[in-house]
Amino acid sequence: MRLFNTLTGRVDPFAPIGTPVRLYVCGVTPYDTTHLGHAFVYLTFDVLIRVLEAEGWTVRYVRNVTDVDDPLFERARTTGEDWQAIVQRNMAQFHRDLQQLGARQPDVEPYVSREIAAMIALIRTLEAGGYTYRIGERLYFRTRRFPGYGALGGLSRAEQLQRAKETGNDPTLPGKEDPLDFLLWQPSAPDEPAWESPWGLGRPGWHIECSAMAQRYLGDQLDLHGGGEDLIFPHHASEIAQSEAASGKQPFARFWLHCGLVRRDGVKMSKSLGNLVFTRDLLNQAGPDGVRLYLLSHHYRQGWDYNEQELGAAQALAEQLALLARSERPPNDHALALRDQALARLHDDLDTPAVVALLRSLVEIGTPAGAVIRELGSLLGLQFLRS
Repeated sequence: MRLFNTLTGRVDPFAPIGTPVRLYVCGVTPYDTTHLGHAFVYLTFDVLIRVLEAEGWTVRYVRNVTDVDDPLFERARTTGEDWQAIVQRNMAQFHRDLQQLGARQPDVEPYVSREIAAMIALIRTLEAGGYTYRIGERLYFRTRRFPGYGALGGLSRAEQLQRAKETGNDPTLPGKEDPLDFLLWQPSAPDEPAWESPWGLGRPGWHIECSAMAQRYLGDQLDLHGGGEDLIFPHHASEIAQSEAASGKQPFARFWLHCGLVRRDGVKMSKSLGNLVFTRDLLNQAGPDGVRLYLLSHHYRQGWDYNEQELGAAQALAEQLALLARSERPPNDHALALRDQALARLHDDLDTPAVVALLRSLVEIGTPAGAVIRELGSLLGLQFLRS
């Protein structure tokens, strides 16, 4: 298998160091329910796991829940609802949506609020190594102590500063040794949860959360780390810095996979803009296989725009495939040749759009393609449910 590695900027041959394959994917901040961008990311990694398992690998999959973060607490203030109630409701919907889509559940799903001790321990290791300093009640990571900080993704210094500002870091804060230095620990507001620590009552910064959870459940070095491309900087760049600084091992993750962003009318789909397309609505409209085929008809690395007509075409394809998948006729040579092409495309940077196109070609063959449709459908996670 070959995968595009954000760390190297090229498509590289992938083989894990050993077994199981260690995969960490950044999860949701549950201040709202599952939208199309979430589903695109998690179905991408669901298919990757299926392909790896078909090759004989065992995969240990960890996907976190960021239930300690500014957007969640801001939502609680706006609505007047308890932050834990918001988490519980939205995670229940998130799990329902992914279960209906047939996505594999992670082997471990750690919640930040239950992993604070691991974060404190990791920060103390960084502190002992001289990687931290204080500004008042806040503890920061010294990015200058980590050569190459921010290299992931290839942004310029000006672009890094802009992205840091957009994600809540204040590059102009007095006392900073470098504008890009980021929070490890901070005091909690009166209406936010707080934990005792060597640096006072408070809560962790965003980036340290994933480093601590990934290391606890997968070890100091991962085979694969993934998420949306909007996490490349500063989140994933900061994960690399603090994880490698603490463990002394490089690289923290051998492969970094990032999914393109989903847009609506040319604008990035986001909660803050209120332009979301919710997964639950599409499931009611097109069914699980229709939604899967629609999402997987886009390459995971490319951003794309939601299109209702394309969703309808995917639903129609799902219904045709469900009918043909029942056939027990032996596959003919044409169907087998298309299967081989599809498998080759999946192993070439997870080219799911090519596989969806080949499934359309198999529909034209008809019942002699039934066995091949079932085989490829299993790799794409199709359930062959007829509406």
